[in-house]
Amino acid sequence: MPTAIHKKLEENKAYLQERLELGSKNFDLILKELTIGGKKAVLLFVDGLNNNEITVFVIRALLEANREQLLPSPTDKLLQKIIPFAEVDPVEDFEKALRQVLSGPMLLLIDGEAVGLLIDTREYPVRESQEPDIEKITRGSRDGFVETLVFNVALVRRRIRDPQLRCELVEVGRRSVTDIAIVYINDIANPGIVDDIRNRIEKIDIDALPMAEKTVEEFIACSCWNPFPVVRYTERPDVAATHLIEGHVIIIVDTSPSVMIAPVTFFHLLQHAEEFRHNPVTGTYIRWVRSLGVLLSFFLIPLWLLLAMEGRYLPEGLKFIGPKEQANIPLYLQFIFAHFGLDLVRLASIHTPSPFATALGLVGALLIGQIAVEVGFFTPEILLYTGLVALGVFSNPSWELSMANRVVLIFLILLTGLLRLPGLLIGFTLLLLRLLTTRSFGFPYLWPLIPLNLKALPIIFYRRPIPMQLYRPDFLRTRDSDRTGGRR
Repeated sequence: MPTAIHKKLEENKAYLQERLELGSKNFDLILKELTIGGKKAVLLFVDGLNNNEITVFVIRALLEANREQLLPSPTDKLLQKIIPFAEVDPVEDFEKALRQVLSGPMLLLIDGEAVGLLIDTREYPVRESQEPDIEKITRGSRDGFVETLVFNVALVRRRIRDPQLRCELVEVGRRSVTDIAIVYINDIANPGIVDDIRNRIEKIDIDALPMAEKTVEEFIACSCWNPFPVVRYTERPDVAATHLIEGHVIIIVDTSPSVMIAPVTFFHLLQHAEEFRHNPVTGTYIRWVRSLGVLLSFFLIPLWLLLAMEGRYLPEGLKFIGPKEQANIPLYLQFIFAHFGLDLVRLASIHTPSPFATALGLVGALLIGQIAVEVGFFTPEILLYTGLVALGVFSNPSWELSMANRVVLIFLILLTGLLRLPGLLIGFTLLLLRLLTTRSFGFPYLWPLIPLNLKALPIIFYRRPIPMQLYRPDFLRTRDSDRTGGRR
């Protein structure tokens, strides 16, 4: 229930003490008592979330105010003339005021006034903007998103100086009160998409979002049991800006350096900024190599496994495929153990101090693998194909899609190992059905392949020159599909 700010300052101080237990139980909440023009007042703020220089400047201006300057309406005079700061807002609801204070702004309460003033002098701890580790490029901008929402929005606005750019703020979580920004270009984005995303976010009913964007995704994507991601994550402002221009919606969650792009297709997840930092021919080559790597990451091992177990499917010229010596463990179980070992090394390297992480990877990949072959646990081909698949996994710019492909690969290995050719066919059929039935916020996941769009289909295979990208993607049904503004 809303609680109105009381006119008596002592009543307000008692309420603050009851709700926040100021003092030893909340050492970082500061309640500073002031006298402004002969009137008693208090200033409530969180130590560590404010710009100290601006805070001192505001307090000095308050202390220098005299009684005549405050009359006849102290709150209005403070708001309009005395406080030398732009971001000052009146507030009458105490609970709303407390939520704001705990996110950074200061609250000024004056005796005899039933209205408080929120002074937004907040300055969050923030790290320097750096190039993201997962989305590195050889040439281009080196800035990346950070954990502070307002800075991330500024990085996008720096690239799109359009009055039509919209940044809607939504608060989610009864206890965390997490800020979420819905960013889109008003005269480009499909209003149905924007409304759908906004409604899904506003319907999130939970106490807190400590894991930020990932928790939000699980609420709004409605695909918890689908391994394939239906949003694209990026830590690069240039990638986010590019998708905004195409008509996508960007979701930025405070405390996270990753932003969500929605809706997307499977083929969006295979694109990388590196392709657009080279000329179209080189960019197309990079796209082909990356796509081949992604295919190898879940297609190579099941096919080799089938041919190794069923030599009759091999033509005479390919009889060399398959292990020369049989190990004591079935081939499909060798692959399962090898991939579990590979993931175990990867997880161990994450939790290993940086100076030792590289050495750990080398020991896991070379020493352990070689000994496993020598003792007969693995055949040499197992390590070869596992290594090739690992290269395919790490060539994928979307880490979420890479992990989905890992799950699919293990599933296909088990089906092929147990059922041979029928198992492989069943696995690929189930995979295709999963992709066909997956939708990103109601839009087809395999567009422009399914449903077939012959005009847009070539973008899967080659990087189109920017001067030829005259229209936005059809599946988004944007308000303005012509990127030239009709001036051609």
